[in-house]
Amino acid sequence: MDLIIKGGEIVDGTGAPKFRGDVGVKDGKIVAVGKVEGTAKCTVDAEGAVVTPGFVDIHTHYDGQVSWDAMLAPSSINGVTSTAMGNCGVGFAPARADKHDFLIRLLEGVEDIPGTALHEGLTWDWESFPDYLDAISRRAYAIDIGAHVPHAPLRTYVMGDRGGDHTATPTADEIERMRQLTYEALQAGALGFSTTRTMFHRTKDGQNVGTLTASEDELLGITRALDQAGRGVIQLISDAYLTNDDEFAARELSLIRSLAAQTGRKLSFTVQQNDDAPDRWRQIFQEIVGMRAAGLDVSAQVAPRPIGAILSFSTSMTPYIACPTYIKLSATLRGESLVAELNKPEVKAQILSEHARVVNLTGNAGAITKGYMRMFRMNDPVDYEPSAESSLQAEADRLGRNVDDYVYDTFLEDDGQRLIYLPFNNYSYGNLDDVYGMMTGPHALYGISDGGAHCGFICDASFPTTTIGLWSKGSKSGYQIPLEALVHGYTQRNARHVGWHDRGAIKVGQLADLNVIDLGKLSLSPPEIVRDLPAGGTRLLQTAKGYRQTIKSGVVTFEDGKWTGETPGKLVRGEQFA
Repeated sequence: MDLIIKGGEIVDGTGAPKFRGDVGVKDGKIVAVGKVEGTAKCTVDAEGAVVTPGFVDIHTHYDGQVSWDAMLAPSSINGVTSTAMGNCGVGFAPARADKHDFLIRLLEGVEDIPGTALHEGLTWDWESFPDYLDAISRRAYAIDIGAHVPHAPLRTYVMGDRGGDHTATPTADEIERMRQLTYEALQAGALGFSTTRTMFHRTKDGQNVGTLTASEDELLGITRALDQAGRGVIQLISDAYLTNDDEFAARELSLIRSLAAQTGRKLSFTVQQNDDAPDRWRQIFQEIVGMRAAGLDVSAQVAPRPIGAILSFSTSMTPYIACPTYIKLSATLRGESLVAELNKPEVKAQILSEHARVVNLTGNAGAITKGYMRMFRMNDPVDYEPSAESSLQAEADRLGRNVDDYVYDTFLEDDGQRLIYLPFNNYSYGNLDDVYGMMTGPHALYGISDGGAHCGFICDASFPTTTIGLWSKGSKSGYQIPLEALVHGYTQRNARHVGWHDRGAIKVGQLADLNVIDLGKLSLSPPEIVRDLPAGGTRLLQTAKGYRQTIKSGVVTFEDGKWTGETPGKLVRGEQFA
């Protein structure tokens, strides 16, 4: 054999009880499971470790990064061996040459990917979506990649400038053209169709994405392509989960039902907990149960921890985003130069004076600027279930310090690189109890990691590590999920959802995508601020401890968290069968 993994606790991805055994690999496939005899070119000692399938992340945004990066971190360094990108209706294909700048501003705004990096790194050796897939297929990666057809570039490709205006209605001919292009993309190997309907997605210029209020006629017209092709899934994000408007939520859920009913295809959409409607997710889950009872394959994509911003003077988000002095300084200075200015007493006094006048900011903006009870230091290992007693507000109270002054000084620690964690979704009641409810829902998919996106203030591509490491041991409230169920959620269940039946389980005939994990050591360090994007762009990169080996198609790609330089990964076109 090419590879034998010996003596591990095998959690095979199907949800079945774990068992002790070996795994034999030949020509990139699993050829034996159990007691494996014989010799191999490489033997991995898995004694004391858990052996799982490689994780399948169905919600990422590597659409630009695939142009310049073969490693595709941070997903790849968190046990992921297959990933789907092009989510939330944004991406870079199809793309006419005169719309390159528009699409860059779109992704810069929606997904916080530096425009300078995209201008430098994107190769643009494509126009149509099939061209884009061909461009990816000419490259090799550490992991496998599939891609959805994103609605926003599709709309702009067909409608021109009108496509970027959510109040513009496409003609019947334009809807038909979008359907045709989607069908062609599915035939070329697209995984499905994605769209966004959230007000939080805006371009770099602050404009709503053109798909925000796309009509039912437009969406049903485009997605007829999936029914025609007999393949593909639908992925979307809607504001249904964050609204306290019952009628709006009902309209959005009705649209989701219509899309699933017309196409007969699988559909998943984002569900989180928002402070404005902290129990809306329960109602949505009940609606999904009803859709399932009607024969519709609808699922909620959920997260294993709070969705949180990472605040710092070295990232793109701080409490001082509304202060003119800070805005001016951060626009022209970086790193040590910026911190040196921020350390000056007169600059500090001016910014705090401006900050004191910031009022009437609500929602996430209010939390970012003055939500001190929800701001926590990121220590090693990171605590993703922090208590109010460890907040910056509580620290300042214990020290008898003015909280505004104390928070500013805290941000200056570590030469301005002190990272502060601000959970703003999935943490309305200060614990993970509701996250447990979402993760154990009967029709939940583990997703929303956004790998490749939110480079400057969110770092959630480590979701698989949190899923396995935290929930197999239990939350602070005592909720625990069996390891077998967690692994199934991030492997076979996700793989089957997007039509990849050749991976996600440790079974003979499946791809040899595997993780060897020291479960007792599995943890996450705080993200690091690294400058490794094209044009010197910065991003947050979070490494994990506890992964002994990650194996892609029988090739060891990571050893103790370090990339071996191997690139057995490739483009995955559409459905795959064992």
